[in-house]
Amino acid sequence: MARRSIVPGTSIEIINPAIETGRIRFALFDFDGTISVIREGWQRVMIPFMVEEILKLGTGESREEIAALVEEFVTRLTGKQTIYQMIELAEAIRARGGTPLAPAEYKRMYLDRLWVRICDRVAGLKSGQIDPDDMMIMGARSFLKGLQDRGVTMFLASGTDQEYVVDEAAALKLECFFEDRIFGAVPDYKKVDKKVIIDRILEENHLSGPELVVFGDGYVEIEDGKAAGGIAVGVASNEPARCGLDQWKRNRLIGVGADIIIPDYRDGQKLLELLFAPPQG
Repeated sequence: MARRSIVPGTSIEIINPAIETGRIRFALFDFDGTISVIREGWQRVMIPFMVEEILKLGTGESREEIAALVEEFVTRLTGKQTIYQMIELAEAIRARGGTPLAPAEYKRMYLDRLWVRICDRVAGLKSGQIDPDDMMIMGARSFLKGLQDRGVTMFLASGTDQEYVVDEAAALKLECFFEDRIFGAVPDYKKVDKKVIIDRILEENHLSGPELVVFGDGYVEIEDGKAAGGIAVGVASNEPARCGLDQWKRNRLIGVGADIIIPDYRDGQKLLELLFAPPQG
């Protein structure tokens, strides 16, 4: 088996050189951290909030112990709908003898705190004071345009609530790429998730795996994309900088089966050439 390699002159890392290229018709993108950085820093809102909720129980555990617990499950569930992290919080409280609120209530409390962090970003985008590209992973727009020019139908899937994903995608002026194919979390959280979306794309369009490429910075979309036989591109993005490699993300994405790792889309043209190259032999 060929070894991992870097495409010369780029930051594109080929993890699985046996991928079947040249057949892509559909693409599925995660949103936060893969395209958008509007919600960059959400972990620094969610984790302290959860730590405080558990500390209220007065179990005698140190802040550091609780923080380690919370960081583990927040990280493990990143990429899934937000409600799953709130379910885990409720379970942690119950396990310590507390009576938790409903997970949906914890979610509301967290989103209220997150909004304080990101409201100026959203308002700035809508008013025109912030360039949409300054709230996206570098090179993302050009890369999306490259896929569009090749006739690829693109879907957006996020663990963030549907109304917020649609609103933030519009603020970033991305509707021209995804149109009505934007999917976020819904109250019936088991009804729509990334796996459901991937399965629907494959079934409704009579696709075989390599006709689908999935892009994401979390394990969920990579695992689901690979399970469907598609090509999985891990976006190991350094969100605060909007470019450059996050080594922790890289290792995690490789661990769940990413075929290709990129830090951002600055080498988007080369990536397009790679993905659309005719199969060898």
